[in-house]
Amino acid sequence: MFQALRRWFSPAQTIPQKTQAEIEELYPKYRFRVLESTFLGYTTYYLVRNNFSPVSKEIGEALSYSRQDIGDILAITAITYGLGKFLMGAMSDRSDPRKFMAVGLFLTAILNFAFGFSNSYWVHLSLWALNGLVQGMGWPPCGRSLGHWYSVSERGTTFAFWNIAHNIGGGLVGVIASYSAANLGWQYAFFVPGCIALIGCVYLYYRLVDTPQSVGLPPIEVYKNDFPPEEKEDHEAELSTKQLIIEQVFLNKYIWLFAIINFFVYIIRYSLIDWGPTYLKETKGANITSGGYSTLVLEFGGIGSTLLMGWVSDKFDGRRGMVSLLCIIPIFFAFLGILYNPPGNIWIDFVLFAIIGLFIYPPVMLLGVAGLDFTSKKAVGTAAGFIGLFGSLGRTAQGKGLAVLATNYSWDVAIYAILVSTLVAIFLLAFSWNLKPRG
Repeated sequence: MFQALRRWFSPAQTIPQKTQAEIEELYPKYRFRVLESTFLGYTTYYLVRNNFSPVSKEIGEALSYSRQDIGDILAITAITYGLGKFLMGAMSDRSDPRKFMAVGLFLTAILNFAFGFSNSYWVHLSLWALNGLVQGMGWPPCGRSLGHWYSVSERGTTFAFWNIAHNIGGGLVGVIASYSAANLGWQYAFFVPGCIALIGCVYLYYRLVDTPQSVGLPPIEVYKNDFPPEEKEDHEAELSTKQLIIEQVFLNKYIWLFAIINFFVYIIRYSLIDWGPTYLKETKGANITSGGYSTLVLEFGGIGSTLLMGWVSDKFDGRRGMVSLLCIIPIFFAFLGILYNPPGNIWIDFVLFAIIGLFIYPPVMLLGVAGLDFTSKKAVGTAAGFIGLFGSLGRTAQGKGLAVLATNYSWDVAIYAILVSTLVAIFLLAFSWNLKPRG
């Protein structure tokens, strides 16, 4: 059974190469097709991953969950998502992304339906932990696909555009979840996104493709003439599990640096995604729908800047760390503004949320691209998964930590903890200032 499943997931076979005229005609079309399908597919993944936080307060009130109960659900999900991203990343490097990503979206849709039908805390904790695990099947196949269809010299710009999927999915889920809960009940914050995900998994299965060679096209390096001909064979050689995990990740000091930085970047990012709506409701007088809008402005705030900073990082020879550092500094002052903005000025909080979104998403995107820059394209999923694992550990730390600080002390103390994390991120990013893609 396991062997049959493994064979079904295995990468698509190479087929005879098409004529030069066909290559020139089809390559741009397939590149757009891969970018489009991974973009829309990952946007949909967000709808069935981040739909808990916008309605967590309402779920807590309906089912008598404490703030720490909510924090535990957020924390366990972050842990399993991190593990899933790493384990599934290693699997995705040796799988057909079309099947891998579609199956993951199907499984997370089913878990969302099960969550909505349950009223038990332990069942909810278990289901959302499983959801975190299968959500790890989303990013790695996207990284694998884009790494095979776009060259190193255009990754910053390409991934910047693709990364908008985070913002659109993350922004829409706040509105979809909160409006579904407000009008139909909290369960529909999971039923509605689940239905959308079922449609999405069918779309991915029929739209996404594997490598260029699987559709009769040459590798991207050949198409773009990015390296000498004698290097082409080695560049396309498949890696063993040991090479993927040990050589390309565990013994790679650059991957470790970007992973540790990602830990603190994710504390910053998810503090407002996981707790922003609740914080505004409890301290600034927001209601369920305006709390959902806080997620929208946070996510949509990063769209333009992500595109710009991805392009800038390409123009500065791939110095992703330098650009990320310049983005993190303004975030520190935005959190200070949130801390000292008194209740009754909710619009100021929305502006500050948008500013944080404006500057946090370029580093989120660039740290993932940096992992691609400093490893083989055959290990993209594994490297991205490892960096993502540390990001999820950061989300876990804030999910549980901010709940404890807000409950036992105050929300002000929780904000101070985020400020400290921001300063640590700035310090670590300084070490990546001059790093450029190798090769």
